[in-house]
Amino acid sequence: MKQQNLWKETKPYILISLGMIIYAFAATAFLVPHKIVGGGATGIATVLYYLFGLPVGVGYFVVNVILLVIAMKVLGPKFGVKTIFAMIVGSVFLGIMQPLMPVEGLLPDEKFMSTIIAGMLAGIGIGFSLSVGGSTGGTDIIAMLVTKYHNVSPGKVLMAADSCVILSSLLLYDHIDREAVAGLIYGFSLMGINSFTVDYVMTGRNQSAQLFIFSDQYEKIANELTERVHRGVTILDAHGWYTGQTKKIVLIVARKHEAFDVLRIAKQIDPNVFMTMAPVMGVFGKGFEEVKGVKDKKNKE
Repeated sequence: MKQQNLWKETKPYILISLGMIIYAFAATAFLVPHKIVGGGATGIATVLYYLFGLPVGVGYFVVNVILLVIAMKVLGPKFGVKTIFAMIVGSVFLGIMQPLMPVEGLLPDEKFMSTIIAGMLAGIGIGFSLSVGGSTGGTDIIAMLVTKYHNVSPGKVLMAADSCVILSSLLLYDHIDREAVAGLIYGFSLMGINSFTVDYVMTGRNQSAQLFIFSDQYEKIANELTERVHRGVTILDAHGWYTGQTKKIVLIVARKHEAFDVLRIAKQIDPNVFMTMAPVMGVFGKGFEEVKGVKDKKNKE
């Protein structure tokens, strides 16, 4: 029991640390060397680095200290602890990795490929951190604020907030020319890849499926699914138009990774079972997501 409690307490910080290491590697190995500003505190730190020579790790720390004050007031001290931890880990690894990386980056002649790789890696790092209630800092805090009260994807929130940061990359050029416009294109490309990856990491395991199971052994299948999958089962009345027979349909909504267990159980009970499975956009209620931004009527009264 103590080991389980210890793991429960330390798991978020382990995932945040892993996420920040990946995030710092993506920034120092692929973004900063190419002057690619992709948003967030790291994007602002990159601009400060090229304008004033301030190390990325230091700039990242300063920006996050300012945003941290806002986060602690709005989201509470618990969020603040995780954010402070992520901020320190991120600043340390950015500071350590930047001098170790080649000045021209790991892919000096592949700016667009660097953008793609960095977007994927940074998205994974942000996703790890957000999934346990933490943050990589910067505009991620805005995503946490919005998604706490509304059902909107973190990736879309990050996209809106990071647009302003990307536009600030124009400050790195004496005048707006082809190179400056290309920098914006790389930045927005990075933002799109980053946002997609964040959404995939955070919702990949939470995707749900709706299954219809047609079988004469529907009672046995329903009992097994209830006991082994621990999901609610609904029995629907149906009438076969071709055969004219009355049938029973087993309806179950489960996580996508649980759906294969449902298919296997039904197939084991009835080798002649007929089943359909379809993805669903969202499932709200007990055992799934909660509807955010809507107050409970009882609590309001």
